[in-house]
Amino acid sequence: MPKRSKASGSCSPETRRVVTELHLFKHVDMARASGFEFATLRGFVCTAAKPGREGPNEDAAALIALDDGSVVAVISDGAGGHPDGAVAAGLAVDAICASVASVADPPQGLRSAIINGFEAANRAIADLGTGAAATLAVVEVQGNTMRAYHAGDSVVAVVGQRGRIKWQNIPHSPVGYAVEAGLLDRGDALHHEDLHLVSNLLGASDMRIELGPPVPLAMRDTVLLASDGLSDNLHFDEIVERIRKGPLSKAADALLTLGQARMAAPEGAAPSKPDDLAFIVLRQRHGRA
Repeated sequence: MPKRSKASGSCSPETRRVVTELHLFKHVDMARASGFEFATLRGFVCTAAKPGREGPNEDAAALIALDDGSVVAVISDGAGGHPDGAVAAGLAVDAICASVASVADPPQGLRSAIINGFEAANRAIADLGTGAAATLAVVEVQGNTMRAYHAGDSVVAVVGQRGRIKWQNIPHSPVGYAVEAGLLDRGDALHHEDLHLVSNLLGASDMRIELGPPVPLAMRDTVLLASDGLSDNLHFDEIVERIRKGPLSKAADALLTLGQARMAAPEGAAPSKPDDLAFIVLRQRHGRA
């Protein structure tokens, strides 16, 4: 089960935000997505282990709510083929949670805290001395504005109710760069022999943090963070179609069901890459979940 806790800072309310909720998901294998209600947002989180995996799930996630209504969402994927993947992902998520818990006002303090969390995570993973590595994607939502931070190939996107992709990050991978440059079709990319390669990972001396622009959110926009366990097993238009409208709980469960089905029994030209899976979907609160 996810770890849930409440935390607060030691400084006065005038100089420090307070974390009111922390939902942490490490080594979790979920059959359904878990839903959470915040002051202005509704969110669903899912982490599931690769079919047949004997060790721990190497994907981790967290949702953090602050007393000013801000929400921070975190996804980390322990790099496959590296030792201590689950440990690395856990360290990455823990570092962001700890840094956000110490964030001070003014509002730009949250951005600094997230960047500091990335750097702390990078040091902690490198200090393991085992060659461990992980991706890390973080989203902050303050009011009606979203900003993303990432290192690695996890996907972050904002999708409108009609299916328009209002913003999406560029995965740090040879295949991701080729798709962005128009050298490779997005559908063909899911079958590319280099799909597993990642060019920017925590635990490396040359790790870099990419900051996205502030993205305005409309009432029915959906924010997605996902590890490659989801994005390598579903075409992106399949993801968009499931999250763009309707109850968010139904969308989250549909993503998990289809992702696991593809891993277990590939059909025809559909992508299939058995892997751990983690994703978070967020939407402003109104009506049903």
